[in-house]
Amino acid sequence: MDLGADLIRGRVLRAWADSPARFREDANTEEDHALGGYRDRVVVELAQNAADSAARAGTPGRLRLVLAGTVLTAANSGAPLDAAGVQALSTLRASAKRDTGAVGRFGVGFASVVAVSDEPSIASADGGVEWSAGRARELVAAEPALAGELAARGGHVPLLRLPFPIGPAVLPEGFATVVRLPLRDADAAASVRRQLDEAGPALLLALPALETIEIDVDGAARTIARPSGGTVEAHGELPPELLADRPTEERARTAWSVRWAAPPPGGTPAVLHAPTPSDERIELPALLIASFPLAPDRRRVAPGPLTDFLIERAAEAYVRLLADVAEERGPEVLDLVPAAGIAAGELDARLRRAISDRLPDVPLLPGRLRGRDAVVVDGPAAFVAMLAEVMPGLVPPDWPARHPALAVLGVRRTEMADVVDGLATLDRDPSWWHGLYASLGSISTDGLGALPVPLASGRLARGPRGLLIADAVDPAPLDVLGLRFVHPDAVHPLLARLGALDAGPRAVLADPGVRAAVEDSFDADDPGAVADAVLGLVAAARLDPGEEPWLAELALPGEDGELYAAGELLLPGGALQAVVADDAPFGVAAAGLVERWGAEALTAAGVLDGFALVRAEDADLTGLADEAETFDLDGEEEWADEVLDRLGLQDLPPLVPEFTAVRDLELVDDWTVALDLLARPPYRAAVVDPAYASLPDGRRAPVPSYTAWWLRRHPVLDGRRPGEFRMRDGDGLLAGLYDEAPGRPDEFLLRALGVRTSLAALLDEPGGAAELFARLGDPARTVTRAHLGALWTALADRPDLAIEPPERVRAVVDGAVEVVDAADALVLDRPDLLPLLAGQPLLIPARGTAGDLAELLDLPLASAEIVGAVAGAGEETPVPAAVRTLLPAAPGTYAAHGRLVVDGVDVPWWFDGAAVHAAGTAGLARGLAWAAGAWEDRFLAEAVLRDPGNLAAILAEADLEA
Repeated sequence: MDLGADLIRGRVLRAWADSPARFREDANTEEDHALGGYRDRVVVELAQNAADSAARAGTPGRLRLVLAGTVLTAANSGAPLDAAGVQALSTLRASAKRDTGAVGRFGVGFASVVAVSDEPSIASADGGVEWSAGRARELVAAEPALAGELAARGGHVPLLRLPFPIGPAVLPEGFATVVRLPLRDADAAASVRRQLDEAGPALLLALPALETIEIDVDGAARTIARPSGGTVEAHGELPPELLADRPTEERARTAWSVRWAAPPPGGTPAVLHAPTPSDERIELPALLIASFPLAPDRRRVAPGPLTDFLIERAAEAYVRLLADVAEERGPEVLDLVPAAGIAAGELDARLRRAISDRLPDVPLLPGRLRGRDAVVVDGPAAFVAMLAEVMPGLVPPDWPARHPALAVLGVRRTEMADVVDGLATLDRDPSWWHGLYASLGSISTDGLGALPVPLASGRLARGPRGLLIADAVDPAPLDVLGLRFVHPDAVHPLLARLGALDAGPRAVLADPGVRAAVEDSFDADDPGAVADAVLGLVAAARLDPGEEPWLAELALPGEDGELYAAGELLLPGGALQAVVADDAPFGVAAAGLVERWGAEALTAAGVLDGFALVRAEDADLTGLADEAETFDLDGEEEWADEVLDRLGLQDLPPLVPEFTAVRDLELVDDWTVALDLLARPPYRAAVVDPAYASLPDGRRAPVPSYTAWWLRRHPVLDGRRPGEFRMRDGDGLLAGLYDEAPGRPDEFLLRALGVRTSLAALLDEPGGAAELFARLGDPARTVTRAHLGALWTALADRPDLAIEPPERVRAVVDGAVEVVDAADALVLDRPDLLPLLAGQPLLIPARGTAGDLAELLDLPLASAEIVGAVAGAGEETPVPAAVRTLLPAAPGTYAAHGRLVVDGVDVPWWFDGAAVHAAGTAGLARGLAWAAGAWEDRFLAEAVLRDPGNLAAILAEADLEA
């Protein structure tokens, strides 16, 4: 069959010779196709030509691509090559596919072969054509008019414009046409090999007329079959106005089509297929094959109204695809939803936007639920499943709650805190709530703080924090206390994680509601019910008395039928009832109350068996002193004042970190029994242990406890103040001045009460010295002369004492102890003055202390009141050697007098500070002993004077005294 190759070639050569510009134009166009829009597309364009051939024949198409070494052959079924096809292949500006509906039949796409071959050919059983760069160059060179153009192009000629006829092809069975491409070089072979490797099922989706593609690369064969999977198509006729700006031949094609395939076949590039791959990136999870208009380079979509129209149709089709596969794919359909983010290009962005605008109205979710009507909760699956029955439009738990596609669908995300808020309106059985808590598992508690909780009272609480979970406690009788117990059928460990309390009796008692109920118990509708509820908790908790002091405010019935605060009730037959006065402001607990709850529970609640203890932390001494703070203790402000005075911190606020005191001491009538009670725990520590004040500089200072301070000030010991007694085995200097304390209570308690222990302790106590002098001036007190001297000596040793001199003193008058006016008394500082002081009241301390005592008491020394005039000088006489041995410090001589007269009075001796005057042996011995500072040796000295030879024996006897 003559395919007209010679005729075409002749026409082209004449046209070029007549117009070299036409030659140049054809050469440029072919080069643009080969190196531009159709570069690296030879396999795709061969498949497109095969599809057009099959469509023209109306039969399923087959394509066989064989690469053997450096030759690629493409055999296809369908309509064989004819003259019109040759004409189309050799005419770059026209195609034989006009009005055929074909997508690429022997059109300009065949120019892609020029990119890889200089000797392409195509043939069928009736003949064929070939092209040759070398032969075409010879023909062009033979035309003189084209010599310049050929030289300017370096010998390059338009290959496909000059066909040469060839004979019929030997075709494989079932094939109608074969294209043979000897590849130009190694680069061309590598390009073709790569394109064959990349060819996949997407080609069959883009070219529906093809049924299969067989590929053989150097003997390695594979077959590409049409893929199965979700596809959707849309097509129609284009309104003429959409084609107004398109080239003439495109305007003749009025059909449009869109096809989506999801997921795209493996290895398919993420680009628009129009119908073969373009360079327009589309990163949607599906393959788009659509009749978008392309720019001349066949790589980019041409902008314009036609493109705008097809974008909308493609979006509609994609949405329909999602709707078709939604039920089948379930949650996987979300992976097909365009994700928000940066688009791959303008076309991709416009498609995403058009699709996303439609999706919220599309029923893609289970139960044909539209996204705009749906809500998603990010929580455990079991929890979400339970919510489904109470939250319309809830996305099922097997759908990923955080999938970004849900936001594109318009699904409203509800945070856990909002879900929890919404649950507050539900009316469900407690067991349902238990199941809800169990469904939450061990997730983070963030957002669950307001989780509703059914209470035993039938109400619904907002949030578990502070709720009580009954633990060995019956919540029923406690309802009167206003406590919020979780309903037993709803209890779950999650509630404890969220702040609910496992409420044993002690935990329930710690609830602020119990305290409030106790404080308001007098005004309660049923005080008895409140009392029973609280006492039941106290009994179960096994509290110790005073452990929860606020319980003392609980209203309880007395035996007279009146209500009393528990702390104002006495336990019948209790220890405190036996010691307080009959008119003490206490009631007695009703007998029925004791029978029902027992003494232990009642005393733990504040009913008084023994004394009540007041306990506090950081008691403010300044506040107590000015009554800004109070514990209702008798005299507490005076105690605080005294402590502040002792600390010297009236202007600063010292605190007592641990304050403990015994209350109601002023109401005691029987102190004998009361002291026995105070001697036992827990009261004993409040008496014997000092309190400690925290000072502003961080130090801790011990101060008297309130209880000990109060007891010292009151007649609690045999009807007298404890300070009026002295310890039985205490300092003997206080004997006679203070009576011995009774045998009970024990010594430690007596000391804490202020019973006197020693003169030193008495003098150290504020007011102790004044008290001592008062007792010394009391004639009713008995003090021996020796005892008195020891007292004066002890006082002389305390020059630090700051006292008011006493008006009366106890003195020695002519050997007898008498109480005299202080103005009449002298302090004896020398024994030689005694003969001159007959009838004179004397205070006689130990030698060397008289001056200090006189200064302390503001009394004169005796030596200052005596002139001391000695009558006669006497005879200077040596002191015997034996006496000098005994008294080494004695003077060597003395003035001997037959009769010694001082101030007109006969005296046995006199020492004027320089010389000893003596009359007789006894006087001399005393004078020498005093002068030697050895007054205690005066009797030894007298013995030696009487018998100097007996010195050794006398000294031996003295040694025995030591």
